[in-house]
Amino acid sequence: MAKKIKSANFVWEGTNRKGMPVKGEIVGQNAAMVKAQLRKQGVNPQKVKKAPQPLFGLGGGGAKGKKVKSADITFFVRQMATMIKAGVPLVQSFDIVADGVDNPTMKALIFELRDTVSAGNDFASALKQRPDLFDDLTCNLVEAGEQAGALETMLDKVANYKEKTEELKAKIKKGLTYPIATLTIAFAVTALLLIKVVPTFEDMFSSFGAELPAPTQFVVMLSEMAQAYYIPVLAILAGTIFGFSYMMKTSQAFKDSFERATLKFPIFGDMIRKAAVARYARVLSTTFAAGVPLVEALDSVSGAVGNVVYRNAVLSIRDEVATGQQMHFAMRATGVFPNMVIQMTSIGEESGALDTMLDKAATYFEQEVDDAVEGMTALMEPFIMSFLGVVIGGLILAMYLPIFQMGSAM
Repeated sequence: MAKKIKSANFVWEGTNRKGMPVKGEIVGQNAAMVKAQLRKQGVNPQKVKKAPQPLFGLGGGGAKGKKVKSADITFFVRQMATMIKAGVPLVQSFDIVADGVDNPTMKALIFELRDTVSAGNDFASALKQRPDLFDDLTCNLVEAGEQAGALETMLDKVANYKEKTEELKAKIKKGLTYPIATLTIAFAVTALLLIKVVPTFEDMFSSFGAELPAPTQFVVMLSEMAQAYYIPVLAILAGTIFGFSYMMKTSQAFKDSFERATLKFPIFGDMIRKAAVARYARVLSTTFAAGVPLVEALDSVSGAVGNVVYRNAVLSIRDEVATGQQMHFAMRATGVFPNMVIQMTSIGEESGALDTMLDKAATYFEQEVDDAVEGMTALMEPFIMSFLGVVIGGLILAMYLPIFQMGSAM
């Protein structure tokens, strides 16, 4: 593995080929290498110095700036595939892609990769230096492309895979975000009514001197409890969320148990199963079509399915295939794959078109996830509206009930 090369931001001033003054910022290892790099770009450097560190280390493409998201990586891979397919040299492709990136941290990452490649390392080695951003599948496919002299083809395959993966993640996120956001807002509005609004009505009711209706008494009781305990409840809720996030990041056993439990959730569990099968078929289709041996491809797939049940199933399939077992038999033995995928795999193995059949299976299950999200959203909308109407409408009606009774008694 290539030794990681440290780089820093430099600001420079100079003149271009026409003698016009120019200036800018660039990432490099030292001032001498930055000057050499600028001369290659047709710039005569006059002043080169390290860029000043901004307050709190933010901005300027520093490591503590805006976070690099998976969507940024997907965009980068697609743009690099386009540049190289168009015949643009690899190092120059980095500069062109960086110019179209708004995220300063992503821009700094691209310059870091460019400098690593400029120093004589291959593209795959540069990517492997950032395992937090580039997974093994991406690195392996890029390495295979460089060795075979088909880097643009492999980058195109990686870009397609990542775009499909991002699309699938967006569908699942859409399905989960809507009900969670709506119920969170409903909870906040209900808490606001109980803590701030109901006490105002309670003070007014105390001057009536008459017994309040049962629904109003119930709401007043809830209000008193909310006023007395809302701070401990919020603290427990925040602690639970923090503890859950911490355990998911630090405890593999806890994360595995949660992933197993999600498959048993009503509605959501079926969607998660379909998404895992879609990822399995998509990644395996991509790697196998790229010429990666099946056993090695299954290794990459195991880390991409997104659920421990399917990860263990893929590892089991890998072990069976390594001993000479046909893949569709190994898939059937796990008991977690739908019959349709198993049969399409069988047809692919017999016809020598496994990557094509897996691609069709991936497309089918990605559409299934899309349909499941739309169906769940359509199912949840009337339920959530009914819940909001009963809870919030019931609170408001209970508060106005004594006023209605006074009006009818007069």
